[in-house]
This record gives sequence, C-alpha cells and structure tokens, in this order.
Amino acid sequence: MVKAIQIGLGHWGFSWSKEVIPKVPTVEMVGYVDTNPEATQRVQADLGIDPKLCFSSLEDAAKHSDATLALCTLRTEAHYPVVKRCLELGYNVLVEKPFTTTIAQGKELVALAKAQDRVLMVSQNYRHQPAPIAAADLVAEGKFGAFNMVSVDFRRHGPSQGYRYWDMPDPLLADMSIHHFDLMRFVLGDEPVRLSCRTWNPPGSPFRFDPSGVATIEFSKGTVVSYRASWLNSGLVTPWAGEWVMDGAEGQIAWSSRDHFRDKKGPDVLNLLPLDGKPEKVKLRDVKFPDRTGTLNAIAEVLDTGAVPRGFSSGADNLGSLALVQGTILSASRGGDWVELNEILG
Repeated sequence: MVKAIQIGLGHWGFSWSKEVIPKVPTVEMVGYVDTNPEATQRVQADLGIDPKLCFSSLEDAAKHSDATLALCTLRTEAHYPVVKRCLELGYNVLVEKPFTTTIAQGKELVALAKAQDRVLMVSQNYRHQPAPIAAADLVAEGKFGAFNMVSVDFRRHGPSQGYRYWDMPDPLLADMSIHHFDLMRFVLGDEPVRLSCRTWNPPGSPFRFDPSGVATIEFSKGTVVSYRASWLNSGLVTPWAGEWVMDGAEGQIAWSSRDHFRDKKGPDVLNLLPLDGKPEKVKLRDVKFPDRTGTLNAIAEVLDTGAVPRGFSSGADNLGSLALVQGTILSASRGGDWVELNEILG
C-alpha cells in the first residue's frame, strides 16, 4: 500500500479525487492540498474527505502526514515549482502532463529525482489503453515489417463540445498534441529526429492562440509521421487518441482509442490490413487499470515492488515527448522550418 497526498484540487484535480484515486486500491490517501479553501471544502462536502486530511500548504501536509507519493494535479505553470519542492521534501511524484513548460526545467527535475533517489512519473494516460498497447506489441514483434509512413488525425470542434480554455497558450500542441506525440514514441518504440510544423487560427475563432496544425515528423528508424489536428474542425469527430493508419512493408495497422466516434464511450478498435489478405479486426485485451488509473497504479506498483514495467512514463523518458511539443512550437514560430530534435534536447 502506497500512502499519498494530492496537490491541486481544482477542476481537473477534483476529477482525479472523485474518478481516479478511489479506483486504485493500492493507494491510500493521507492528505489533500490546495491554497483555495473552496477547493478543499468541495472535496470534504462532495466526497466525504475528512477535514483533518485537508491542508492549505505542502509544508503543512508534509509535517502532518506520512505520505511517500505526491500526486500533482495543478495547472501546467505550477508543475515545475511544486514538483521541485515535492522532490526536495523526499516525495516520489506523479505529475500531470506536460510536466514542465521547458526542457531545461524538465532536465532539472529529472536530475533532482535521481539525486534524491526518488521516482518521477508523468501521467501519460493514453498509453494505458488497449489499442495503443496492442499496436506497440505488434510493432515490437515485427508485424508487417518496417513501417515507412504513419498518419494520425485528430478532429474536434471545441466551441460545440464544451471546450473552455480559450486563452491557453498553444492549446493544440502543448495541451492536446502531447498525448499524440507521446503515443508516437510509445507505439513505434522509436525516437524522433527532426520535424516541420505549421499552425493557424481560423477566422472567427474564439481561441487566442492557434488551435489547428499539421506536422511532419521523422523518426530514427525511417518512419515518417504525418500529423493533422484541430480543435476547430467541423468534420467527423475522432476518438481522443486520434485515428491512426500505420503503413508497413506487408500491410497496415489501423487503430483508434479513447471513445470511438461510432460507439460513444465505446471500446478501442484495431484492424489489420494485410497486403495480400482480408482485413482482420483484432480482439483487444482488457486493461485492468485504464487511462489515468493506469498511471496511478503503475507508480504504485513501482514503489511497492521496485520493478519498472514496459512503457513506464518516467520523467526521463517523457523528455522525448516534451521535446516534440517544444520542437513543433519552435518550427511553427519559424513558419514551418525544419527543426532538429537535438537542438531542442541539447
């Protein structure tokens, strides 16, 4: 059993408190932290949390609880200072994505976690779904040979679907696309080397910053990913993880994940399209702890057993996904110029 505190009880943090944490039985909550008294009062009133477990500061929680894990579910700009302080206080940390706003900050936190001999994990929850897990397994076993081209499409219409973060910087690349970028690395089992990206803000858009973009990303083994994504697309809605077509020498793997548009809240879908055969719908294995419960369960298992599972999104590993965010933003600012990932990672 891992004892934990949660820091950040706002809109998304409350969702963690209500919908995620109770579903992971190996985690015992011993503290909830937020500087806003209304946030702590809400978890007390709505979730029945003991007021004795609610604190207004991290230092206060550290003095009055024996947690070993800090779950950081705050706004992005607060991730770096809060995670840094948690590591300094000796906590292992699970933090929401993106775990920092710059590569330099990410590297600093990774180094601090190593120096403190603590586990730092980023909640890349899309990895904990049946279709991407199956796709990663198929790629690893060499199904259909080398993959030369992958297309990923994400389509949502924010104004008609309850989106409300109109002033968020880089609402596509930093907040949404990081999920897709992380899945590219996870599924392909490879790292990107260079990319080109263009973004734009359509006329009449409620967004302050660009909600639409396209990118071409080259990976070290030769795979080229064509990525198209938009928060202002009026077409057929895609699942949150997007629609993927992975083209190999002997066939294609087509898959989608997280709320398939044909079956709302329905299952992930993966189909094999062999070059010389009939299409085959693959029966996907159930994931005992899907999505965000998967990330919380994963770090709890690591802390309990010391064994690091395949696909574990450590802070060190997640630097590669953060680099894709920073690289696409940089390329877009340069009008689509090619950016080498080494330039970003340093």
